[in-house]
Amino acid sequence: MFHRLFFVLCALAVAALPAAPLSAAEERPLTVFAAASTREAMEGIADAFEEETGTKVVFSFAGTGTLARQVEAGAPADLFVSADAAWMDYVRDHDAVSADSIIEFASNALVLVGPEESPALELTPENLHAALRDGRLAMADPETVPAGRYGKAALETLGLWSSVSAQLAPMENVRIALASVARGDAPLALVYRTDALVEPVVAVVADLPPESHPPIRYLAALTSARTHPSAPDFLAFLEGPRAREILHSLGFLTDKVN
Repeated sequence: MFHRLFFVLCALAVAALPAAPLSAAEERPLTVFAAASTREAMEGIADAFEEETGTKVVFSFAGTGTLARQVEAGAPADLFVSADAAWMDYVRDHDAVSADSIIEFASNALVLVGPEESPALELTPENLHAALRDGRLAMADPETVPAGRYGKAALETLGLWSSVSAQLAPMENVRIALASVARGDAPLALVYRTDALVEPVVAVVADLPPESHPPIRYLAALTSARTHPSAPDFLAFLEGPRAREILHSLGFLTDKVN
């Protein structure tokens, strides 16, 4: 009887002990540096991931080039989400991400937007000049931002670049270009289709043919500076059915492109 009571008391004592403290990596949120055009999708995916796993995810959203340089410099990110392959190649070549972790999880399309209720625009130099009047075409910076590079390629293919290059307003990222039309600062902007879908006061005036520019590819990878133990789980979640559902709902395509 005494021995039985002793073991019961020991069991109760063990149960009463405080749980082992979480490590510093487990206590802090999982941190993702992600292209500005993925904001709504990434936030929705993070909410679903937290609901499923209990792990909180926080983001830094900006132009892909800005984030890539921060990741290269060792910024405390666990994952990097790029809007094109070139910047992912850059961080890979600088050993800032784990090369064997790189995945491609979505694609997109390019459109021209104008103020709400703007009429459709046939893509000719004359029509573009008439729509721009004395204003500028807002677009992400073609020198550093994927959306700008895709956009310049499309305009060149369509024979429009030389006629509008003097009226460009290069922006730090595609969301700033979108906002310039929403605020009335620019008559037209070249953005991703998914951007146009989240801004109610702009209208799509023209679709840029997908064959006019390189395939738009969204890639993600684990950074070399990662410390959060759930980072590989979130990367895998990006390719899962729940993430695909969220991406589709916001206009992204999830069939891999070559």
